[in-house]
Amino acid sequence: MIRFLRMLFFAVIVRPILLVVLGINIRHRERLPTDGPAIIVANHNSHLDTLTLMSLFPLSDLPKIAPVAALDYFMKPAAFRWFALNIIGILPINRSGRTKGENPLASSMQALDEGRILILFPEGTRGEPEALAQFKKGIAHLARSKPGVPVIPVFMHGLGKALPRGSWVLVPFNCDVFVGESFYGEESIPDFMNSLETRLDDLAHETKIPVWE
Repeated sequence: MIRFLRMLFFAVIVRPILLVVLGINIRHRERLPTDGPAIIVANHNSHLDTLTLMSLFPLSDLPKIAPVAALDYFMKPAAFRWFALNIIGILPINRSGRTKGENPLASSMQALDEGRILILFPEGTRGEPEALAQFKKGIAHLARSKPGVPVIPVFMHGLGKALPRGSWVLVPFNCDVFVGESFYGEESIPDFMNSLETRLDDLAHETKIPVWE
């Protein structure tokens, strides 16, 4: 039943909004992974970001897609928690800090071992529309722990204006999604972060606007 409700939500609500109201245009779709494990890394400006990325995949693939999301934000109230866990299928992560003996990446690593496709936002939270903030290094540690898992950078443009942070009013605005070439984790955390930032910057330049804060 949960699987049916998830597919129904994306087929009847999410996709019509994204494709008809916003007119999402995806560039380089062929670079998206057709199977897991894989890690999609994207900029984060809107609540629409996760739904947009998930909508790029066939409905039948939804059960294996796991957006990594903040435990403190999505776990209350109860109805919101149920929707986030069951319909969106988020993978909660504690962003407030590591407790003793706890590896905050453990659930993500397990999901990759299960062959799932993770969606991560290395900025950690929604930023200003069409601007890239400082990336956190958790993605580099995760990629290093799974060196054979491809990392696919994605840059989204326009969603931060269609539904910006702090607003629940949807504004029709043409949006673009740029998918980059996959790459892999490195032993050097700084080298991986530099590579990731360069790849996102290259994709952002396809929009022909400055994006770094």
